[in-house]
Formats: sequence, C-alpha cells, structure tokens
Amino acid sequence: MEQSRSARGSALRLVHSTTRRALPRALLRQRLVDPATLAWAEDRERRNAATLPDILLSHDLVSAPDMARTLAGIVGCTVADPDLADADPVAIRRLGPGYCAARQIVPLRNVGGLVPVATTRPDRFDAVRAEIVDRLGPVAPAAATASAIDTAIQRHAAPLLAAGAETRCPSRASCRSLTGRRLRMAAAACVLTLAAAAAADPGLFVTAICATALMVALVNTAVLATAFVFTLRGPGPAADHGAGPVLARRPTVSILLPLHRESDVAAELMSRIARIDYPRELMDVILVTESDDEVTARAITEADLPPWVRTLSVGAGEIRTKPRAMNMALDFCRGSIVGIYDAEDEPAPRQIRDVVERFARSDPKVACLQGRLNFYNSRFNWITRCFAIDYATWFWVVLPTLRRLGWPVPLGGTTVFFRRDALEEVGAWDAHNVTEDADLGIRLARAGYVTDLVDTVTLEEASASPVAWIRQRSRWQKGYAVTWASQMRAPRAVWADLGAWGFVGLQILILGSLASALFAPILWSFWLIPLGLPHPFAAMASPVGQVCAALGFGAILVVNVAAGVLALQRQGRTDLTPWLPVMHLYYPLATVSILKALREVVRQPFYWDKTSHGVTLPDRNHASPVSRPESCVRRVS
Repeated sequence: MEQSRSARGSALRLVHSTTRRALPRALLRQRLVDPATLAWAEDRERRNAATLPDILLSHDLVSAPDMARTLAGIVGCTVADPDLADADPVAIRRLGPGYCAARQIVPLRNVGGLVPVATTRPDRFDAVRAEIVDRLGPVAPAAATASAIDTAIQRHAAPLLAAGAETRCPSRASCRSLTGRRLRMAAAACVLTLAAAAAADPGLFVTAICATALMVALVNTAVLATAFVFTLRGPGPAADHGAGPVLARRPTVSILLPLHRESDVAAELMSRIARIDYPRELMDVILVTESDDEVTARAITEADLPPWVRTLSVGAGEIRTKPRAMNMALDFCRGSIVGIYDAEDEPAPRQIRDVVERFARSDPKVACLQGRLNFYNSRFNWITRCFAIDYATWFWVVLPTLRRLGWPVPLGGTTVFFRRDALEEVGAWDAHNVTEDADLGIRLARAGYVTDLVDTVTLEEASASPVAWIRQRSRWQKGYAVTWASQMRAPRAVWADLGAWGFVGLQILILGSLASALFAPILWSFWLIPLGLPHPFAAMASPVGQVCAALGFGAILVVNVAAGVLALQRQGRTDLTPWLPVMHLYYPLATVSILKALREVVRQPFYWDKTSHGVTLPDRNHASPVSRPESCVRRVS
C-alpha cells in the first residue's frame, strides 16, 4: 500500500512538472500572452502559493475558456460544454456537492462506460481520479471553467447544499434543538418561580432582586476595571509574537461577503475591497446571496466584477441566516485562511497582509484572529457617537483583556479570520444562531483553540436611529441568550472543556451582559434614595449597607468613565470624550432591546432581524483608512 502511494505521488509530481514546462510554451505558441507578461507571472508564481493559471486568470491576462482549452491540449483531454449542460445530478449527489465544490469537479453523463468529469485542472486530475473511481467507475477529465463548475453544482444540488449548510454544525453543539416550545416552557418555569418567591416573602424578594442587580453591576465593573489596568500596562505576553519567520510563499485567503437586499452594494463594495493590498491571485472573494434576492442579484449583474470575485447563491431552506449562507459557501472556498466582511465594511488596505503574517508567527492553536471595528459615521448624531464610544471600550480595552485572562472570546461578525482546518473541525457556524460569531468563539475555545486580536481596523456603519439600534442590539442579545442556553445544556462538559476559570468567565461574559441590561431599571431606582423619595432598599438596608451601596455606585461611575476615556485615547478619537456623559441616555436603549430579545427568544429564536446599510453619510472631517464617496450612499425605506 505504501509503495502504491509512493508511486502515485511520484507520478503526480511528474505530471505537474511536465505541465509547468508545457503550459508556458503552449501559451506563447497560441499567442495568449507575450514573453514579458509570462516572465512577470512566473516570477509571482515563485513568490506566492499560486499557480501560473491562477495568476493569469485573476489578473485577467488570459480568459478562462482559453485557459481550459490550453490545459486540455496539454493533457490530451476533451473540453467540456461551456454550460455543463450534460452534468449528471445523480453522480453529483453520489459524490456529494460539498466534495465536488471543494475539488472543483462536476461529473458528466456516462459516455460509453466512461464518466467524463469536468475539472478546472485536468493536469492534476489523477489525484481526484484515485478518490472517485470506486464510486463512479472509470473516469476521464474534461477541462472546464471554475464559474461553470460552481454554477452547475448550485443548479443541480441546491436543496442538498442548503440542507447541509443548516446542519453543518453538529446537533450537540447547535442551538437548533432549542425549539420554541422548550424555550416557552423554560420561560414559564422562570416566571412562575419568581412569582412564587415574590408571593411567599415580598420583602425578601425585593431585597434579593436589588442585591442581585448590585452584584451584577459590581462584577461587570470589576471586569472593566481589570481591563482598564491591563490596558494601561500595555500588551501582555500573549500579544507579543516577535518578528517571527519570513513567509516564503503567501497563502490564498478566501473572503466571504454575505449579502442580502443590498441594492448598490456591488460597485461600492468592490471599490473598497479592491483597495486591499494583497496579491490578486491569492484573493478568493465570494459574494454570497439568497436565491430569491433579486435586488442584490441585479446589482451584481450590472457590476463589472473582477476575475478574483465569485458569486454564490444559497437555495431556499427552513431558515434564512447569515451563518447558513457562510456554511454553504465554505466548501467553495479555495483559501487556507477564511475571513468575513459585512456589506458596508471598509477594511484597512494592509489588513489581509497583517492577518497572514500574524498567523505565520502564531502557534497553530491560534485558530482565529479578530480585527478591531470602528465607525465611519460616528459624528452623524448622538446615537452614533455613543455607539462609537461603546465599540471603542469593547475593542480597545475589554476584548484584549479577555485573551489575557484566558476566557473564551465572543467573536465579532466581521473582520474575523480563521484557519480553515480549525473552522471545519468544529463544524463551522451554527446556522440557527443569530450571533453565530459569539457562539463560534466559545466553541473554538472549548475545542482548545485560541482567539487573538490583530491590530488592524475596519470601518463600518453605526446604526443611527433608536429603532435601528434596538433591532440590531436585540438580535445580539437574543443570540447571546440562545448561545448560553445551548452551551449550558451540558454544564459539566463545558467545565471540562474550559476549566473552572474559563467556565466562570463564560458566565460573566454572557449572563453578565444580559443581566446588566435587564437589571438596569432596578439600579436606576436607587436614585430615589438621595432624592428623599421612598425606596424598598432604604427601608430594609442598614446605614452601613446604604453607604456601601453608594460607594459601589460611585465606583461603577468612575470605572466606566475612566475606561471610556482610555479607550478613546487608544483609538485616537479623543474628540468623542465630551460625549461620555450622554452614555446615560444611551444605556437605557439596551434595556428596551433586551425586552424585545427575550420575547423573540420564546417566539422567534431563529429570526434574523437584518440591519439596513447605507442609511447615513460618512463623516466628512473624520480621517479614516478608507474614504467613502457620498454618491454611493443609498436610502432605505
């Protein structure tokens, strides 16, 4: 067996070597490229993990049909029909559409006892032949374009792709088993328990609720104070990766861009992505849309997409969420690193280079890199200013501290990059979770992987109205609640995976976030005491207890303001510092949003309340890594 494998490997290396020598000659002979262009492409091939066909195709120097015909001529195989009209749906299902997508192949209808298999690389077909001959019988390559193969797989296996995307995350790790009925029963049990406690001893119940609210606030403040101290001290050992090795060959990076109802996204989005400074032959950008989203499909059709950008359409299914779309697209990715951007994002030009270099310097257990987020419309109104302060505190103060504490890191939904093998190992995204990012961060931690922060910034659009903000935040809070419920179905397993310290951190991060918004009105009620108005706590607490409570509230105020000031300094946005007092008007929105979230947890746990993009103009005077023309802004009805 080992000798057979060795012989097959030697044969494949011989074929590849022959193709590398024959392809340049064939391209020159057919006058598809000139000698100077070919020399330039061959030099890039030596420096990057990309083949000569990848380089020529991604830079639009040779058309895909011409490349297919040239490779077919070298290998001595046929050229498949351009539309792959003779694709065999039964054979695609037999191999599995995900398998076909990952290997860029489509089996065609049997011809005289031989199964032609459309492939983008007929010169490398022998490796695939060995894997599929047992399932399809005798096979032979037929050269085809990548777009034709992607389209054929989607056309003939849309239901299978959709079903696979919805169940890619293992059932034991997914929230999909948390049905509405089970959640309603759990909610009813909680309400009845609280009602019984209140009826049994109203005074004790009020005292317990007040004490719980104070405890939640103090624990959250202690975490923020710890983050403040760590941030003042500077980066810890976990963030010090040194110079690291020099990359001999850069890897291919796949970027997933899930889009839904984005009427003007194509032209504007491409102008931003095109500013990324990374070799085009190593960029695999995939626009992922829903099959019935005619608005986005029309915008993409009208745009002149570069060759390194592809589009995939997700078929109808039981749910419609961003993680389902990304799960479907994952098999089509060509990169060893997979990143996520949102439709409105403006990544820093060097971002992909920074991510690739950071992964190269990091331990293999670092499976994910999270970039920082900021807003390009932070000066639009008071809500966007407060939202910017909120984000600054999270990404510049709190998030780096979670890594140093060794706690699970709830990921953001954008500017997050994964080692593909680790992502696939944990089952990718939970298609039913509306905060798939936070859930995935916890599952990576439970699998023994680490998330680090990468020092690069992406600009995005802050929600600018109370209604839009509440809708977005309620989706995040609902996802946090569902994530906690999903993870805590087996608390002993979580304890075993994360350890005692990580388990405690998970409770503080998830429950602490939810409880702080839920109990906020109780804390506000304490303002009645200094105003001389009646309050249950004042009647029941001793003078010492009231003094301790007052000191606690003072500490909470001081820590929150100090953390905000420090975050804005580190972010370079000190112009927002005078708006810190306005945060007292901003925080109550979180309480309104959590009431909406809790209602949806029971009634619509998997409903995705989409945030509209392109609603506001960018700040004219705010210097940002990437400028955004006002002409690209759209209005959402």
